[in-house]
Amino acid sequence: MDEKCIIDRFEGDYAVIEYGRITFNIPRLLLPKDAKEGDVIRIDIRIDKEETKMRSQYIKKLADELFRE
Repeated sequence: MDEKCIIDRFEGDYAVIEYGRITFNIPRLLLPKDAKEGDVIRIDIRIDKEETKMRSQYIKKLADELFRE
């Protein structure tokens, strides 16, 4: 399936995106400044494994400090 994300309209600070039969909102500030209704956009979602690891270590450190005997 090759569904495309299309900017349907803008509502305040949000863009309403169509993805097949689904619509969802994203903050307008995440789009290029020249984005307009009808534009087809690409959304690339990736897991940042390094940042995830760093956050996990930070949370573990906080928990260790909080529950230290």
